[in-house]
Amino acid sequence: MKRYVTLALAALAACDAPGGLEAPPAPSAERLGRPDIIVRAGSSIQTAVDAVGPGTVIQIEPGTYAEAIHISVPHLALVGQRGRDGAGVVIENPGGQDNGISVNQGSDGVLLSGVNGFLISGVTAQDNGEYGLFPVHSSHGAIERCRASGHNDTGIYVGQSHDVIVRHSVAFGNVNGIEFENSQRVRGVANETYDNVVGILVVVLPGLDVKITSDVLVAGNRVHDNNHPNFAPPGDLASFVPSGSGILIVGADRATVEGNAVSGNQFTGIAVGSTLLLGALAGLPPEAFADIEPNPDHAVIRNNRVTGNGTASPIPFLPAVDLLWDGSGVGDCWGRNRFSTSYPDPLPACAR
Repeated sequence: MKRYVTLALAALAACDAPGGLEAPPAPSAERLGRPDIIVRAGSSIQTAVDAVGPGTVIQIEPGTYAEAIHISVPHLALVGQRGRDGAGVVIENPGGQDNGISVNQGSDGVLLSGVNGFLISGVTAQDNGEYGLFPVHSSHGAIERCRASGHNDTGIYVGQSHDVIVRHSVAFGNVNGIEFENSQRVRGVANETYDNVVGILVVVLPGLDVKITSDVLVAGNRVHDNNHPNFAPPGDLASFVPSGSGILIVGADRATVEGNAVSGNQFTGIAVGSTLLLGALAGLPPEAFADIEPNPDHAVIRNNRVTGNGTASPIPFLPAVDLLWDGSGVGDCWGRNRFSTSYPDPLPACAR
C-alpha cells in the first residue's frame, strides 16, 4: 500500500537555533500568503527545499508528487495550494520510504523531531503505517484543521513534547485518534474523533526520556463512536488499549477534561486510571513501570456531556459506564457532568 499525505496549507518550522539559543518563531499564517518560491506541478519539492535558506516560504501547486521530503532548513514553510476542483497537494510514497515529510529525522506521515516553533495546518495524513502526524521532542507548536486516518498506532500524536495544541482537527479509523504521551502543557481543543479504538488518549509510559505527562487540557471536543477493533501490531502496547473508549486519562497528572461531547463509545465515555492497569492488560509486571509515577493525580473532569456510552466492557473486572475511575491517584474529581452511569457511584466531587 502506498503511504501519502495531502497538504493544503502546511507550515513546518525546522530545528532549534544552534548553540542552545532559542529559535525564532515559525512563519506566521499571514506570511504564508506571500511565497518566496513556487513549485510547479511536475517539479520536485525536494529540489526546491534543498535550494533555499532559513525562513523561506515555498508554495506548491496542486498535484501528486511522488517523493519523500526531508527538511533540515530552519523555519521553512511548505504551503500547499488547492485547485478550483478542490484537489490539493498529494505527497505519495515513491517506494521504500518510511515518512512522507520528515523534519530532521522514522514510518509516519509527517514527522517532526526536535522542532521548536511549528505549525501543521490543513494536512491530511492517511494510511501511513504507525503514525499520521508525529511531533516528538518538539515544542511551541500547533496542529490545526488536519485529518488523520488509517494508522495502526495514532493518527495525531504528540510525544515527549511541551506547549503544543491540537485544534479543529479530525481523527478516524486509527487505533488512537489523538494521543498525548509523556508531554507537558499540551491541549486538545475542538477536535472530532470517531471510529478509532480510543478517541483521545492522554498517557504516561515507561522507558522514555521524558518521565511525566502533566498539565493537559482536553476541551470542547466531539468524541463519538470509537468502537473500531484494535488493529495494532500484536504484542505492541497499543494492541492492549480497550476498544470502545472515548477519552482515556492514563497516569497523567493535572489533566483537565471539560466541555466535551462524548457519546456512542461502547466501553466508556471518559475514564481515569493508572498506567499499571494498561500494563496489567498487557501482562507486564509493575516493575516494568518503575521509572514513572503511574497514577493520575489531580484530574478534573467537569462540564462534559457523556451519554449513550458503556454498553459492553472488554475488561472483565471493569464495568461499561459513561464515567469510569479505577480508584488510583489523589485529588481526582468530577463536577457538573451530564451522564447516566458511573463507576464508582458516586465519584469524588470537585470543590465548588
